[in-house]
Amino acid sequence: MKIRSIIYALSLMATMGAVSSCTETDSSLVEFEEENNFDQPSDTVYSVMGIIKKMQVIADRTVLLGEIRSDLTRLTDHASTDLQELANFEATAENVYNNARDYYAIIQNCNFYIARADTSIKKRNQSIFLKEYAVVKAYRAWTYMQLALNYGKVPFFTQPLLTEKEADVNLYEKYDIKQIANFFIDDIKDYVDTDYPSYSSIGGMNSTRFFIPVRALLGDLCLWAGRYQEAAQYYHDYITALNRSLPIGVNSVTWVDKQFNSILSSYNTLFNRSNSETLTFIPMEDEEYDGTISYLDDVFNSTEDNNYYNQATYSQALLDLSSAQRYTMVVTDVTTQLQDTISPADTLAYESQLQRGDLRLYSVITTRSVGESTTTDYSTIRQTNAKVSTNSVNIYRLAHVYLRYAEALNRAGYPNAAFAVLKYGLYPSTVQQYVPEEERTQAGDLLTFSQYQFSRDNTIGIHSRGCGTANADTTYAIPATLTDKNAIIEYVEDLIIDEMALEECFEGQRLYDLMRVALRRGDNTYLARRIASRNGSNNFNDDLYQRLLTESNWYLPLE
Repeated sequence: MKIRSIIYALSLMATMGAVSSCTETDSSLVEFEEENNFDQPSDTVYSVMGIIKKMQVIADRTVLLGEIRSDLTRLTDHASTDLQELANFEATAENVYNNARDYYAIIQNCNFYIARADTSIKKRNQSIFLKEYAVVKAYRAWTYMQLALNYGKVPFFTQPLLTEKEADVNLYEKYDIKQIANFFIDDIKDYVDTDYPSYSSIGGMNSTRFFIPVRALLGDLCLWAGRYQEAAQYYHDYITALNRSLPIGVNSVTWVDKQFNSILSSYNTLFNRSNSETLTFIPMEDEEYDGTISYLDDVFNSTEDNNYYNQATYSQALLDLSSAQRYTMVVTDVTTQLQDTISPADTLAYESQLQRGDLRLYSVITTRSVGESTTTDYSTIRQTNAKVSTNSVNIYRLAHVYLRYAEALNRAGYPNAAFAVLKYGLYPSTVQQYVPEEERTQAGDLLTFSQYQFSRDNTIGIHSRGCGTANADTTYAIPATLTDKNAIIEYVEDLIIDEMALEECFEGQRLYDLMRVALRRGDNTYLARRIASRNGSNNFNDDLYQRLLTESNWYLPLE
């Protein structure tokens, strides 16, 4: 069944209007009816699908706001004015991607459901609303997090606004990301063990992946709140749940042989919504007349609608970072059976500049020439980005959880364990071998993995996804000259941020990763310098750098 078909039957959930100004009362916030309550099992499906329909509206923005404004993406000459404003951090209230009302529409629907769902109603001694109640609470927490990341301090309310007086946003305190994180940690922590609803297949999609995993979300909120031990615990417990353990897998992109002639990839299959790597996605409609579709394809890919001129591609900074990585291969001499570690020679002639160093970028971005054209209306170069789908937008992927787990472990004081996530992968034997005893003792069950669920057969270091056998690369290490623990933590954090760039590019995470570290270190230059260098170190954008030294310029205007 199409989401549109379900929504057609939806009559209880009204559309929230606009929080269009911080100084005006908005009467369109009061469309919910006072007497509406949720007291029938069928209400659950309709209300949750209604919220998902609202999330479709912000789906593309979850990628574009975090990616176009980062250091990993370069706009082409064919990019829209709105995208150019985003990239330059000059978006106005009129920018098509600046619309806080769409986030508040989700929040208002969530508030209404939470206030009116009667969780005391039971069938066979089970609450008929509890599963959806947990889902909606997670949607609200995630949406408020997105709102604060993009707008800074935002009007905060958790009750449905039912009267014109209540709709005056001046009545509500503004919360920043840390305040929002601390509030929702307490708000959703009791639902970590609540099962997802099961609506079976909807429109050919696995509906359980419409829902945000509460433990992973709690990990994110704890990261933003600076509660690193708790964050690491939530991430660890999410990936190690005995009834549903989630090893990182062994998918990668590799050179086939020691002559470095050809490349084999199982990595570029990880972004499909049906792949187990995809934890949560926002389902989109296939056709515009069905509802909201994604236009990410027209931004990152060559399509008929954009005359095959894609609007965004990888930046020089991302290419430089990818090229700077060392690809390592372990080969065995057929005669002596001795092993050797080799890397491509500096003089190796590559067919593509994307093949140098880490291979993930090469696996994700494909370009081809279609020959000369008799008209300039159509591009002769066609780009395809494997991370972009026309019918879904990923918001949680397994690699995201592992990398944030590493970030949390590192800041909790366990840098060797964090680095092991990148280089070796964490399972019992690597924890024992590569994490010092003192650190293992201090970390306790944060580093506990079942030997039956996690092993070398299903776990690799994330760096090995694009850099060959990273655990054999002696140059990829924490320098022995670093003895101060704080210096080690910052060094490992920089490696994690680089790994996030290599693994998560084009997924809308980058700006927020840089924000998190810059805020943590109290150093705005951490973000500003990287973004101002997106066109390469020789094309530093000093105007953009100066703009980004002021934190308030990181955010969209809330008007």
